[in-house]
Amino acid sequence: MTEPTGFAGSDGGRTRNTVYTIEYQARISHKKGSLIISTPEAKRRIPLEAVDAVVMFAGHITTDAIAQCVGRKIRVSALTRGGKIKFVVGGPIAGNVHLRAAHHLAARDATAAIGAARLIVSAKIRNSAAVLRRWGLDHPEPDIAIQLCDRSDQILQRIEGVASAGDRDTLRGIEGDTARVYFNGLAAVLESSPLEFSGRTRRPPRDPVNAAMSFCYGLVTAETTGACDAIGLDPQVGFLHQALRAGRPSLALDLAEELRALTDRFVVTSIRRGQITPEHFIETPGGACYLSDEGRRKLIGLWEDHKNTSFPHEVLGRSVQRWAIPTAQATLMARWLRGDLPGYPPFLLEG
Repeated sequence: MTEPTGFAGSDGGRTRNTVYTIEYQARISHKKGSLIISTPEAKRRIPLEAVDAVVMFAGHITTDAIAQCVGRKIRVSALTRGGKIKFVVGGPIAGNVHLRAAHHLAARDATAAIGAARLIVSAKIRNSAAVLRRWGLDHPEPDIAIQLCDRSDQILQRIEGVASAGDRDTLRGIEGDTARVYFNGLAAVLESSPLEFSGRTRRPPRDPVNAAMSFCYGLVTAETTGACDAIGLDPQVGFLHQALRAGRPSLALDLAEELRALTDRFVVTSIRRGQITPEHFIETPGGACYLSDEGRRKLIGLWEDHKNTSFPHEVLGRSVQRWAIPTAQATLMARWLRGDLPGYPPFLLEG
């Protein structure tokens, strides 16, 4: 079980904790207005008013603790060790029925839905290109630097096809072609790294880099699911990820697409600084690779530091701390659906 990490935003607005459990014997209960986190080694009491969210990779939580969290709108997420969401429990749905009705109507409107999907894919492509270019400009080896900048240009060229894509299959084809160029660039960045990476693999991840990325993608999706709940959007009704499946947070996955390249940059930075090493991973007999308990502790600590980093937000006209971006984007999505904005403005990294 990791120590809860506190946040103090630049505006003083974020001072609460995210509680993580990673040990199978961890138990979360409630007593007199506090969460009690117990392991065989220790017991810790955390007042509910100091808790922002609970993220469980292992362990158990009592029904009373869940009820207390739900009553205070504290999100409880359960993820697999690889980062895939099992479930997310939040408080009562926020917002109002008119917003949710507009959301469902837009998802059923072919023109509105494909328009939003195009914007999300365009943002993902632009952010991927921006990250590759930054890696290229910072790389000490000229040949690799040129290669990365060239790949960034190649990725940006794919945006032209997005505007004319008439369906999601075409968008997914463009997205897949972009991902091939992008991950080849990521492999070049990590060429001299002690951690193996030969391309994107998932379900299960086959190497340490994929394991770290999948783990962090799960954390992002838990955040975007909570943001949708908080604003009053339906996390299960998406625009790019539109196929309705029980328990699939399709809209949360849409919003997470805009943050994937930023998440990859965080993972790569952690590896290149030697903060995440081969000793933080384990391999299973079937060839899957996952973070060890110590690896999860380490990466979660780095992740919480990352969430305090500020990034310029083009639409808001100011810098926003990383932890606030999912809620900002869910709010902008709601403003579009209400008719306050002509379209959904996705989050874009500076080039």
